[in-house]
Amino acid sequence: MHARRSILLTCLSFLLLISPPATADTALPDKLSLSEWEVPWGGRPRDPYVAPNGQVWFCGQDGNYIGRFDPETESFERFEIHDGTHPHNLIVDSDGFIWYAGNRNAMIGKLDPDSGDITRFPMPEAIDDPHTLVFNKQGNIWFTAQHSNIIGHLNTRSGKVRYIKVDTPRARPYGIKVDQHNRPWIVLLGTNKLATVEPDDFTLKEITIPRESVRPRRLEITSDGAIWFADYRSGYLGRYQPEQQAFDEWLMPGEEASQPYGTALDAQGRIWIALTGEYPNRIVGFDTRKEKPVSASTVPSGGSIRHMYYHPDGDVFWFGVDSGYLVRARYQATSGLQ
Repeated sequence: MHARRSILLTCLSFLLLISPPATADTALPDKLSLSEWEVPWGGRPRDPYVAPNGQVWFCGQDGNYIGRFDPETESFERFEIHDGTHPHNLIVDSDGFIWYAGNRNAMIGKLDPDSGDITRFPMPEAIDDPHTLVFNKQGNIWFTAQHSNIIGHLNTRSGKVRYIKVDTPRARPYGIKVDQHNRPWIVLLGTNKLATVEPDDFTLKEITIPRESVRPRRLEITSDGAIWFADYRSGYLGRYQPEQQAFDEWLMPGEEASQPYGTALDAQGRIWIALTGEYPNRIVGFDTRKEKPVSASTVPSGGSIRHMYYHPDGDVFWFGVDSGYLVRARYQATSGLQ
């Protein structure tokens, strides 16, 4: 049984309820089938995203390129981008255009996969490092800028950029997702906080996680509106329920040394979490409905796994590995686990 802590946050005080400590269970079944492909150019392949035609796009952050992988032919194609871009993250729109974060040249790029042409969207002076991008329901982009301490919004049609500075200094806005109300949620890696932005009036709300040592890095949002976050520093998976203003957390296998990082939420409510404090990395599956871990798998190609993407077609998720691999993971419903 894994240690779980429940925290109820009220307007006036914190009520902390801690269950008896338990040792993290490392004897979990391996429920994943992993397929790995070595990327010909290395360069820290990361943040794969599946396009409408089934092809997989990814960033070569250190290699300064955008890559395309065809799972049918198992072939790779490299797209050259501007010097000094060092793309950190990409997403693909419904028309197949690739949008990527220029982490070191203060721009967001749009790549036409047919022609290779790139449209540049320069950032305002306050933003140096676009980090992670996510679409809203209108097809516009919310993004984080970690070291600029900013959360931004790009209108993909007009090119207009709006942004808001995070109040907490050095908060380091990192992972970002959009909920069912079209509202972005952000984890603040530099502090023990979550944040959300109201799209209508562009106001920011910071939410303090009661345990000060928490450092959230990536997040997922389940269908009930709960915000789940990977606590990179302490080795927990955390949950925040906005309506109840309540926090819960579960200790991961490997505990504090596990360094949970990249996450992916599948259609069955399982969150897959990369434990990057171990080498090779492990992927742990956590069933959010049963509130317990159900799988642990070692990644043969090593680590570190920084961001993962779930694709409902085929019920698979994808991730890149710093050692130079692209990986597809598929859940295997055997041994009585569903």
